[in-house]
Amino acid sequence: MTRITDTESGLGLQEALEMMLAYVHPLATVQVPLREGFNRTLALDIQARVDSPTMDASLRDGYAVRSSDLSGATKDRPVALTLSGSAAAGSQPGLVVESQHTLRVMTGAPIPSGADAVVAEEFTTRQNDLILFYRGEDPGGYILPHGNDVATGQVVARAGCSIGPGRLGLLAAAGHSHLEVIRPPRVALIATGDEVVAPGNPLPEGKLYASNIATLDGWCRRYGFQTRLYVVGDALEDICRILKQAIDKVDVVITSGGAWAGDKDLMVQALEHLGWKKIFHGIRMAPGKGTGFGLIDPKPVFILPGGPPANLMGFLQMGLPGLLRMAGAGYTGLPETTVRLGSDVVGRHANWAQFVFGTLERQSSLHLFHPLSARSRLQSLAEAKAIVVIPEGEKHIGSGTIVKAQLLSYKP
Repeated sequence: MTRITDTESGLGLQEALEMMLAYVHPLATVQVPLREGFNRTLALDIQARVDSPTMDASLRDGYAVRSSDLSGATKDRPVALTLSGSAAAGSQPGLVVESQHTLRVMTGAPIPSGADAVVAEEFTTRQNDLILFYRGEDPGGYILPHGNDVATGQVVARAGCSIGPGRLGLLAAAGHSHLEVIRPPRVALIATGDEVVAPGNPLPEGKLYASNIATLDGWCRRYGFQTRLYVVGDALEDICRILKQAIDKVDVVITSGGAWAGDKDLMVQALEHLGWKKIFHGIRMAPGKGTGFGLIDPKPVFILPGGPPANLMGFLQMGLPGLLRMAGAGYTGLPETTVRLGSDVVGRHANWAQFVFGTLERQSSLHLFHPLSARSRLQSLAEAKAIVVIPEGEKHIGSGTIVKAQLLSYKP
């Protein structure tokens, strides 16, 4: 790696992130039915209300036995036991296995009193009321003990954990039908510009569709955040009106476009008219230098540049961490993996954090990261699977170097 230095001033990425997170806090808790808890964040530790299973249960279709009765059983010298009944999953307990007897059990059936093992049926043969066993089983064999999955009082989920499908199943087994979770943030996504048109409307010549908020809306929905979408032209009065309307209905506002200092970059002026508290505006990151953050009454407001790569990067590095903090998540960024660079990555700015979109090639050990060219901004963003950062103070990372990559998809 080639390290460089320069004296360019401005707010560093990590400093901006820490400042923003200091002003953003988890929202209130709500109780929801278990099935609506998916992808939410738990507000409280949860203890099991019941044991699961509530009794010792069979792990196989086979025969419940006293293991001592099968001592010495082999394929050449099987041991015969008398069949005295059967039990299936859901059967009431109460059956008994006497010495030299066996009981047919199905997977999930309660283990009858007296039995201490289950022999799988493939190691047996039936001859009328006798079962021939060609092998024995150690005590406890193929038995799921009472309370093995969860035991009453056991903490089965911690506050701050995200609830995935497996966690939902565990919580159901533990006896819970409702959960106390952090309310997901309601997000206003506001696209500005005389040139942008809301998707679905006719597209006049010289205009373009507001693709940025469609992308951001997709990201918000991935995490279960509720969204409201707005498109407004470059008129200060209209921007102020939309901002007021949005602030009253949501927990956080994210704007797209008009974020810098051009003649029609009116977002900061509009926010100043509404009395926002600016925390910062401008970060030493590329793309996305025009990203800003502040508060209105005292809801968080993120301002993002209008260029698609800068817009998305500002959201991923600032907006998404803020939303995750509001949702109570125990993490505040994209998942990461280790990759090997398939070619050099070169930055253009001294002392800036610089982000490179790329694809991943599966290999036997590490994934290979291939930087995407800028031939088409939107096509590159659509194809990207990961992001590699060139840290502040570095301008070149050579091919073959092992680095961390932020994942844009669930799987590398």
